[in-house]
Amino acid sequence: MEDILVDWDEFRATRAQLGAAFIRILGYFREDGTKSVAVIEEAMRARDARGLVMPAHTLKSEARQFGAERLGELAEDIEMFARRCVESQVSPEEYLPRVVELRPLFEKTLAALEREANPLVQRRPASFGNAVSY
Repeated sequence: MEDILVDWDEFRATRAQLGAAFIRILGYFREDGTKSVAVIEEAMRARDARGLVMPAHTLKSEARQFGAERLGELAEDIEMFARRCVESQVSPEEYLPRVVELRPLFEKTLAALEREANPLVQRRPASFGNAVSY
């Protein structure tokens, strides 16, 4: 079974816990996540394992706060690999394919989170075909 994109129970729990601040915090995730992905990509281009660690760690933590499990797992994978590279003093370039996966996954995840968070999104009723007569 493919890993879930978002744990919606975790998402709802965070939404309830943050209350009115939820949308603002999700906006911070958009900003911080976009920056983290860019820094990770730049560090990979520079073959800088040390430069991968903190933005991957930050992205992992913030993603999991919203139940974005697959994104959190990928960020953690990159973080742990980068830490091993730092310890071993080797280039992280073999992880380029994993880093390339990051931006599309972040964008897909963010779109799902924002779609679910948008109060203007019309939810489909549980059953179809129940016409209302006037």
